[in-house]
Amino acid sequence: MITLADLLNATPARLIGPAPAHAFAGFCYDSRRARPGELFVAVKTDRADGHDFITDAVAAGAAGILCERTPDPLPPNIACLVVPDTRVALQSWAAHVLRKYGTQVIGVTGSAGKTVTKEAIAAVLDGPYRVFRNPGNYNDLFGLPIALGQLEPDHQVAVLEMASDRFGEIEALCRIARPRVGVVTSIGPAHLAYFGSLNAIAREKAQLIRALPDDGVAILNADDVLVRGMRPPSGARGGARVIEYGRDSLADVRTERVQVRPNGLRFLVHANGARCWFELRLLGRHHVYAALAAAAVGLAYGLPLDDIAERLAGLDPLPGRLHPLPGVGGSTILDDTYSASVPSVLAALELLERCGQGRRIAVLGDLLELGDMDASRDALRQVGSRVARAADVLVTRGVQAERIAFEARRAGLSAEQVLITYTAPEAARVVAERLTKGDTVLVKGDRQARMEQVVERLMAEPARAEALLVRQDPAWKRAPVLYPEERPTWIEVDLEAIAHNCERIKDIVGPDVVVMAVLKANAYGHGLAPVARTVLRHGATVLGVAALNEAEALRQADIAAPIMILGYTPAWQARTVARLGLTVAVYSLDVAHALSRAGTALHRPVKAHVKVDSGMGRLGLLSDQVLDFLQAISDLPGLDVEGIFTHFATADEAAEAGDQVHLHRQLDTFQKVLRQARAAGFIFRHVHAANSAATLTLPESHFTMVRPGIALYGLHPSDVVRCPPDFRPALSFKTRVAQVKELPPGHCVSYGCIYWTDRPTTVAVLPVGYADGFRRAPAHWGQVLIRGKRVPIIGRVCMDQCMVDVTDVPGQSQGSGVRQGDEAVLIGTQGDEHITAEEAAARLGTINYEVVSGLLVRVPRMY
Repeated sequence: MITLADLLNATPARLIGPAPAHAFAGFCYDSRRARPGELFVAVKTDRADGHDFITDAVAAGAAGILCERTPDPLPPNIACLVVPDTRVALQSWAAHVLRKYGTQVIGVTGSAGKTVTKEAIAAVLDGPYRVFRNPGNYNDLFGLPIALGQLEPDHQVAVLEMASDRFGEIEALCRIARPRVGVVTSIGPAHLAYFGSLNAIAREKAQLIRALPDDGVAILNADDVLVRGMRPPSGARGGARVIEYGRDSLADVRTERVQVRPNGLRFLVHANGARCWFELRLLGRHHVYAALAAAAVGLAYGLPLDDIAERLAGLDPLPGRLHPLPGVGGSTILDDTYSASVPSVLAALELLERCGQGRRIAVLGDLLELGDMDASRDALRQVGSRVARAADVLVTRGVQAERIAFEARRAGLSAEQVLITYTAPEAARVVAERLTKGDTVLVKGDRQARMEQVVERLMAEPARAEALLVRQDPAWKRAPVLYPEERPTWIEVDLEAIAHNCERIKDIVGPDVVVMAVLKANAYGHGLAPVARTVLRHGATVLGVAALNEAEALRQADIAAPIMILGYTPAWQARTVARLGLTVAVYSLDVAHALSRAGTALHRPVKAHVKVDSGMGRLGLLSDQVLDFLQAISDLPGLDVEGIFTHFATADEAAEAGDQVHLHRQLDTFQKVLRQARAAGFIFRHVHAANSAATLTLPESHFTMVRPGIALYGLHPSDVVRCPPDFRPALSFKTRVAQVKELPPGHCVSYGCIYWTDRPTTVAVLPVGYADGFRRAPAHWGQVLIRGKRVPIIGRVCMDQCMVDVTDVPGQSQGSGVRQGDEAVLIGTQGDEHITAEEAAARLGTINYEVVSGLLVRVPRMY
């Protein structure tokens, strides 16, 4: 319950104007989630400023505003409270109401198991006491006060989960809450990237125990050395009473004879001279510790052990925490998608191994915040090794999760047992394709990996997702799955679009024609391995690259599909070609002999396709040279001449303008070569000529295989040969505003001072430049999108930065204009505006191929 009086008493708030509402139903900080009667808190974060969304919150029914600057204009009939710092005001208010209501606080912290432990404690105490608990992940310095907006005066006990991802946060939470009981669950590598070591994490969590009063109770996990070390020194004067729990024979609340069952747990508990069997519906051995901690709290509050066991027996699995759900095809889904630390992943895999019915399938998403590179590598190796023992099939989702797949392969899983994906629809598809009745599917990943999206697609009743899964409110559902950006400049790649485009190409050419997906230049800038895996599942069976290093990268990514090097392969690369099982273009006797020697030496014949120059004037044999070349190499040992191909020079020209004369001349020349070769007795498994343009427009060029490139990515082969309307562009190129400044008239902008302001100008600096592939000369991009408006680039593009004129961009709701951190779109859509790769190419005087393939690898890709 939030009252205007408490806010004014607890904070230095100024009430602006009249206050129609004197009480509020709760706090809201996201205008997309605002409900009638709530108090909207305008918070400035690293990514956005809540003041820009006040109008939206009021329109959604907010009855009041807590903000740092008076809105202009002030919304009518709204209570407006202005404070120096909204976060500090929330914390002050939370401390005030806890003292005012006299609510006794039980604090729960640790690296894992906090939420289940909190719910178990609440289940034990609810009945003898009226209990409040903070919901979801409202457990930090911002979220905890927000959650306490639902605290009522008659709540006698508040069980508060306390989280920390920075030093000093637990101490600050304790200053707000003043806990009388403190529970520490475990110390593990959660947030190791921020704290640096397990000892540092332990010191941070120990602040809860240090904050307890002398008549308080510290409840510690006796089986965790770092938690047990938080016990005050023996003989120390004062300090909280300590209750230890665990399997340790000296623990005050001790368990033994733990039975892990498919439908829950059964274990014996000893405490205070009594013993009792506990039975839980929670899955996984690690939940025993949550029950023991809850039992210790119940005993500290004077409850009998039998009563505690009875109350815990009614505790249901929580959403996203090893929650069993009916899956498609008669399978069972173990939904463990709330979050993922290494210990929790290992515990979930143990359950899958011990209790999984039918085939055991593990679906694992990215695990973030694992610490430095060495710690991350060790953690992923540990998980991969455990998967190999626990699962019959592993499906990973995400770039970082690839490493789990590689480690599982190293630990013994076969290539057929490991499937790497990057999107929720793809992960769900590959699982569903393999499900049979009785299978058990564990789904787990970091909260930012949003693995609940996979679960929803595998549920037998997806209509119940909102009630059963985590992160189902509208704001979460609308939010994109984007990890913390490595840079404030990035590329988003829609692999579902590439999958769709590849399937459509396969539909166009038919079942008898092979699709070779061309992945040159880092898959035209989209990312080599993720695109390769995607197209291989959606119609392509062969991959084409330009050079050996691209093929090597694919093999290192554990991609076993046929790969053809379409460009020049020097003779000295022949042994590597043979070792990797690659196919190469040949048109040189020297190279053919080198490939023959390598194939013979390694007992791995090299597949070769003879390249014919039918009129391109590039690599290949002229038509009158082909037959002699075939006869010269046909009997070479270690060389398998399985194919012949050519490349068109004008397939993307307009047919109606008569520009395809040369195209048909090339096709005729190639067909003549084929007739001559066949007449001489040469038979080829693969004959190919069609690039994207010919694939889309010239069916007679399809032969036995086509080589689509640019069309796979939803980009048009040319202005006159366009993809079908349902093809979707896959790439967006984005950055964020680094600085906004006001420049007077007559001010130079960028190198060479080729641009001078001619009016008072608002300039936004963007952290993107020509070293990212954002061209400088002879022409630049021209415009970008900010706040749904086109804004011009001014001055020269620098290596890492550029400037745009945002003077005419209006503010979102308060007339505040562009801000630091605003998203800028270089390729893609924002609001109703679009900048395509084709438009950028036209401004640059080039083609869309060059635009996307020129985006450098230092720009991180997000899938």
